[in-house]
Amino acid sequence: MIIFMRKIFFFFPFYFLLASCNLPFSQATADPFEIATQMALTGVPTHVQLTPVATDKASTHIPTLAPPSSPTPNPAVPTGQIAYVCQIFKVQYGDQICIMDADGSNQRRLTTEDYTRHFYPSMAPDGESVIYAQFGGENVYDIYEMTLDGQVSQRTNGMGILTAPEISPDGSQIAFTHGAPLETHAIWVIDRDGSNPHQIYEAGWDPTWSPNGEEILFASDFNGTVQMYIISAEGGSPRQVNEMDYLRGRTDWSPRDEIVTYSGKAWHRELYLMNDDGSNLRQITPSGGNSQGPSFSPDGNWVAFTAYFDHYDNIHGCEIYIMRTDGTDLRRLTDNDYCDWQPRWGP
Repeated sequence: MIIFMRKIFFFFPFYFLLASCNLPFSQATADPFEIATQMALTGVPTHVQLTPVATDKASTHIPTLAPPSSPTPNPAVPTGQIAYVCQIFKVQYGDQICIMDADGSNQRRLTTEDYTRHFYPSMAPDGESVIYAQFGGENVYDIYEMTLDGQVSQRTNGMGILTAPEISPDGSQIAFTHGAPLETHAIWVIDRDGSNPHQIYEAGWDPTWSPNGEEILFASDFNGTVQMYIISAEGGSPRQVNEMDYLRGRTDWSPRDEIVTYSGKAWHRELYLMNDDGSNLRQITPSGGNSQGPSFSPDGNWVAFTAYFDHYDNIHGCEIYIMRTDGTDLRRLTDNDYCDWQPRWGP
């Protein structure tokens, strides 16, 4: 019974963490990312086999932005791989980690425990493995790393609710969000092998590394509203990036010294691009898709994200899209009757 409850029942008491992590919900709500803070699971779904997704379906529902006055020609097909959460059982406690090529081909499931939750995947800098958070018991999520051929290594053990892990550009460290009951979410770093865990900042979530690995970008509400901050990877005092309304948290930092984030009210969220000093802020997604959870391609020319352009107002309608950072060439990569979300692009 203890093992069964460990797999099937958990309590996740953190509103801001859940709201910032692109979390779909299995019952109708105003928005799948405005979710309850407690989930009582009363049954186990029938096993579902992941079915390869056709990627050549034309969409007639995707709005497009007017092309910029001086677009930069780049006819190359986007390269690399995108790790993401595939909610193949249509419930949170069955979330799995999937991966695909950056053109949407070769979609496949990586994790194998059907009724254990896995989320927040991120590609390693060498593209050879994926790091992610996995349910480990009541108020416990541990960090795991899996090679693309299926070799799994557990990096933490019972430290608390650890989410949003990301490996540093040099491959030596992992930044993550640390949470525990009745405590503030904090930014922590450990060595790649799980040793030397230490806090970088006392209040924040969704960390992402600067391209040179010297700084960490994260979200925090320690000043009253959710804003983005940058801090040295060694710790210290954070500096605020800019001032925005309705920020959620999930961001990324490109080698072109740009930041992408998302904000907006429920079902009206959009992606925004800016310089890494917060200047030149502009919306890049076509309005109306409830776009969120962005990730840059390794070269910084493209963005992957979750949106609902083709299944708007459907709690299982989130799909993964990519587009160029100038807002053109919008493409849908997944097309399932369940949520595909939380994409993270790697080589």
